Amino acid sequence: MKETAIIILCYLIGSIPFSYLFGRVFGKVDIRARGSGNIGATNVLRTSGVPVALIALSGDLFKGILAAWISFKLGGTTLAAVGSLAAITGHCYPAFLRFRGGKGVATAAGIILFLMPDMFLVLLGVFVASVAITRYVSLGSLLAAAIFPLIVLICMKPWPYIALSFLMAALVIYRHKDNLKRLRQGQESKINEKA
Repeated sequence: MKETAIIILCYLIGSIPFSYLFGRVFGKVDIRARGSGNIGATNVLRTSGVPVALIALSGDLFKGILAAWISFKLGGTTLAAVGSLAAITGHCYPAFLRFRGGKGVATAAGIILFLMPDMFLVLLGVFVASVAITRYVSLGSLLAAAIFPLIVLICMKPWPYIALSFLMAALVIYRHKDNLKRLRQGQESKINEKA
């Protein structure tokens, strides 16, 4: 019963649409109707500028950290993995926005930062290098997601974290399916392109 309540709480934390809320409050736009229409910090950047995007990114990171912290403190590594997966699912399919959410990258980053900080530094390096070279945020996110389970396996993390890494990576990659199509067609927007 306690575990179920924690998982539901983590899902609801993940469902808080910070990018949408901060875009509305500070950017004065509904990001669902602008740019890519995605509920995420990259779309906030394109539609509302750097300061609002940083606030939105911080919110999404924080909810990942919070969900991971709550579930870890109250149930150890197994519940931390399940609660974290619930949080990223909440971000991608939020109850508060008719289950139409973001792609889970920032929330996943918050989870990894808390549960596996050594993995976070490696993935951040991959992401930053990829975006710096290609100017595609989506490609950086996809590359980081793809190598995440591999490095977790190599570093022999606890099995719940290995399972979590594969499931989070699969979800993030799936949520980027439209980006993958645009990348193949040469139609993906670069980070410096405005909405």
